[in-house]
Amino acid sequence: MSVASLRRAARESVSGLPREFWWLWTSTLINRLGAFVATFMTLYLTHERGYSASYAGLVVSLHGLGGVISSLGAGVLTDRLGRRPTMMAAQTATAFSVALLGFMTDPAAIVAVAFLVGMASNASRPAVQAMMADIVKPEDRMRAFSLNYWAINLGFAVSAAGAGFVAQHSYLAGFLGEAALTLTCAVLVFLKLPESRPERVATGKSRGRGTGTASSPEPEVGLGTVFRDGRFMGVVGLSFLISLIFQQGYVGLPVAMGADGFSSADFGMAMAVNGVLIVALQIPVTRAIEHRDPRRLLIVSSLLAGYGFGLTAFAGSVAVYALTICVWTLAEIVNSPTQTGLVVRLSPVHGRGRYQGVYTMSWSVAALVAPLMSGFVVDHFGADWLWGACAVLGSVAAGGYWLLMRGLGLGDGEDVVVGVGAGAGAGAGAGERRADVTA
Repeated sequence: MSVASLRRAARESVSGLPREFWWLWTSTLINRLGAFVATFMTLYLTHERGYSASYAGLVVSLHGLGGVISSLGAGVLTDRLGRRPTMMAAQTATAFSVALLGFMTDPAAIVAVAFLVGMASNASRPAVQAMMADIVKPEDRMRAFSLNYWAINLGFAVSAAGAGFVAQHSYLAGFLGEAALTLTCAVLVFLKLPESRPERVATGKSRGRGTGTASSPEPEVGLGTVFRDGRFMGVVGLSFLISLIFQQGYVGLPVAMGADGFSSADFGMAMAVNGVLIVALQIPVTRAIEHRDPRRLLIVSSLLAGYGFGLTAFAGSVAVYALTICVWTLAEIVNSPTQTGLVVRLSPVHGRGRYQGVYTMSWSVAALVAPLMSGFVVDHFGADWLWGACAVLGSVAAGGYWLLMRGLGLGDGEDVVVGVGAGAGAGAGAGERRADVTA
C-alpha cells in the first residue's frame, strides 16, 4: 500500500467525528496512561508491603466488587444528573482515593480504600459510553467505539511499560502519578465537554447533541425496565460469557504457562502480542467490518474467542502460545466495538446510562468469577479442561447471539425499536428506541 493510500485511510478513519468526541477520546487516553493500580496492585502488596498472595487476591477481588456495585449506581446517576457531572465526580473521587491508597499501611485500611478505588474508577464508564452515543451519529458509532477502544489499549500498553519503570524506584510515585492523570481527566471534562444528555421538551420530544433528531415521547426508564428487557439482558448474559473467556488471558493463561515451565518473561512476551495487534489492527479491521452485519460479526468473534483459547491446549512453545493469542485478539478487536454498538442500539435514549451500567456490570462480574473458575478447573481437572470450557462457552455465545438477534432490524446506522422483552423490532431513526414499559 502506498503512503498516499495510508494517509487517505487514516484520514477516513478519523474524519467526520465531532470535536467533543476527540476531547472524550483524549480523556480516555490520559486515564489509561495512568493505569498503575490495576497493573501493579498484586506486586505492590506482595513485594513492597510483604503481604501474602491470598491477602493480595482478597484486595483485588474487593476492588473488582466495588466496580460491580458502582456500575449500577453510576448508570442511574448518568441518566439523572447527566454524563458530565457523573464523569467529573467519578474521576475526582478516583484521583483522591488512589492517592490515599498509596499512603495506607494497615491491612484493613488497604482493603477499604481499594474497594473505594474500585467503585470510583468504574463509575465513569457508563457515562463515557452514554456520552459517546449521544454525540456521535449512529452510522459513525462503531468507528468511534473502536477508536476509543484503541485509545484504551494504547494507553495501557504505554502505562504498563512506564509504570514498571516507576515501580522499580517508588510505588508511591505510581499511585500519585495515576491520581494526577485522573484528576487531569476531570479538569478536561470540566473545561471541554458540554453536557450531552438528551433533554425532554414540552412537546414530548427529546433531542440529543450530535444527532439532530427527534423521537417520540419515552416513559421513565428505571433499573427495573432494564432487567425486564429480555433481549437486552440476553445480550448482557452473552457479554458475561465472552468476558469470562477473555479474562482467561490474564488469569488462566499465566497459570497454564507457569505449569508448563515457562517464566513470567515468556508470558509477558506472548501477551505483548495482544497489545501490539490491537494497536496495529484495531483501526484497519474496523474499517473493513464497519458496515457488515453485526450479527455475523458477534457470532464469528465468539467462535474465534472460544476456539482461540481452546487451541491453547495444544501449545507447547512461546511461539504457539503467541499464535493462539493472535486468534483471540482478532476476536477481541471485532467483538468490543460491535457489542458496544449493539448495546447502544438496544438502549432507549433516556435510559442509556442505566443500560450501559448494567452492561458494564457484566464485565465486572466476569472479572470476579474468572479467577475462581480458572483456579477450580485447573486444580481439579487440569488446564486442558479450562481451554475446552472456553471453546464450549464461545460456541454457546455464538448460538446465543444467533437466537437473540433473529428478526432484529439492524440496518446500517440504525438503532433498534423493540418493546422491553419483546421479540423482533424494526429499524428506528438515528438515536431512537421506544421503551414500552415504565419503571
